Amino acid sequence: MQFPIAEFLEEQTKGLSELLQNLTSSRVAAARQAARDSAARIKSLNGRIRTLAHSGVRLTAVSHTAVQDIIELQAEIVTSALTEAAAKIERLAYTESVRDLARMQGEVLADARQRIVDDLGRAVTILKDASGAARKAMASAEPRKPATRPKAAAGRAKAAAKPAAKGKAKAKAKVRAKKTARKPARRRAKS
Repeated sequence: MQFPIAEFLEEQTKGLSELLQNLTSSRVAAARQAARDSAARIKSLNGRIRTLAHSGVRLTAVSHTAVQDIIELQAEIVTSALTEAAAKIERLAYTESVRDLARMQGEVLADARQRIVDDLGRAVTILKDASGAARKAMASAEPRKPATRPKAAAGRAKAAAKPAAKGKAKAKAKVRAKKTARKPARRRAKS
């Protein structure tokens, strides 16, 4: 009687060892597949990182150029303002009457105002150019997102507008109710 039990135990042991081998090999295969997938995802990030780095370099170049242009503009503004001020003061030294002095001061103010307007225009142009270049640098770094459906966006806008319209209608109805409530009281007071 011990003989059939020993065979049964031997068969069970053999079956369990085969099952253990299968489980081990399937776990190893799954781990290998997961490692391959992870490596592929990491490799795909290289292109994105490279693109981001290049756009960062372009953005840095754009900001550097913009700052350089603004500093050059500031230097030009200060130099021209000092040169003009020195010339005007020199001319003021040779004035013969108070009328000429007042006229020259008016000219100085008008020239300064025009110079400020021109310099602001140039500064705004520099900043606009830098903004456009920065947008171009960042646009190449970010992949385009899929556009939302226009119908869904319009539906959301209508849904958002409905409560506001209802609230306005209720407010108007309250105002009308108050006005009609006051009218009979006025009539009584007149009689």
